[in-house]
Parts: sequence; structure tokens; C-alpha cells
Amino acid sequence: MATSAYIHFQGQCAEALAFYAEVFGGTGLQTMRYADGPGVPEAWTSSSRVMHGQVTLGDGTLMASDFPPGVEGEPQAAVSVAQTMSDPGAAGAAFDRLADGGSIIERFGPTFFSPGFGMVRDRFGTAWIITTDPAPASGEEAAEPEAYPT
Repeated sequence: MATSAYIHFQGQCAEALAFYAEVFGGTGLQTMRYADGPGVPEAWTSSSRVMHGQVTLGDGTLMASDFPPGVEGEPQAAVSVAQTMSDPGAAGAAFDRLADGGSIIERFGPTFFSPGFGMVRDRFGTAWIITTDPAPASGEEAAEPEAYPT
């Protein structure tokens, strides 16, 4: 069973998903508009808002939609999307793209737990945690993380 993030926008879903696909080299970008949905309220049939969209980013799927026409909501008010990448250079470049027009929460750089980590809110209001896997020590394989005590 996989867990996927599902985030919401106020009319920018299609633009945001296309941007994320470009930033992360995503594949399988799909969107379905409210206007194309069967049995939607008459008021929604002229809407260009996205009822459901998704894009594959690495090994995961990011799903999203716009709030229905006339429905209030604050997109991504208290959630971050975490994206782990293997290459710190590529992760830093993705971070910089997300920061363009957005706001940096924590600058991207090396930390005690990762060769690259940063937090940013993009221009669409989505908060991102960008991190890189620690490189295994010379001649070692990556260690399995320790389980939390129960």
C-alpha cells in the first residue's frame, strides 16, 4: 500500500503540476477538469478548474486538484511535500526553481543528516522539503534506518 500526497489549489492546479513535472523530470502528467466530469453541478460545467490531476515524481505520485468553483479553502495551509533526490546538485537546482517567485523557509545546503536539505514555499503556496540521501561511507553499503522505539 502506497501513500501519496494530494494537494489543493485555487485555480492554479494545472499550471502547478506542469511546473512540478518540469522541475523534477516528472512523467505521466494527467488532468481532468470539473467541466469534463459526469454529473457535475451546472455551475461547474464552464469551469477550467482541475477536478483531479497527478504526476509521477521519481518513485511517487503527487496528486492534486483545484477546490471546486465557489468553494473556499487555503491551499496547503499546514502540509509540506517532501522530495528526496540522490544528487545534491540536482536537488539544489530543483530547490532554486521552486524558490523562484516563492519564499525560502530554510536555505538549501548540507546538514548533519544530509548533503543537501532545504525548505521552500513555491509561488503556488506549496511548501516543499527538498533533501538528498546521505552517501554511504567509502566501501560501505547504505545502512537501513533504525526503527523508532514503540
